[in-house]
Amino acid sequence: MITKQKLSEIIIECLKKNNGKATILEVSKYIWDNYEKDLRESGRIFYTWQYDMRWEATKLRKKKILKNNEKDKSWELTRK
Repeated sequence: MITKQKLSEIIIECLKKNNGKATILEVSKYIWDNYEKDLRESGRIFYTWQYDMRWEATKLRKKKILKNNEKDKSWELTRK
């Protein structure tokens, strides 16, 4: 089952597999390709996961886990 907290972990997992940086589209595709079944079994989050994923990325930025890369729209880990 996917939770909001799990989405944060999956974002980090995706970025690590992509040398620490990926676009929002790449992260979304990664989540869908690898966690579709879990998303479908997650109730409400199935309908909100892309929205929730963006909020989790914002939380990761506030914790300084992700860089603030507003200009190029990529998400990037502060440490790889």
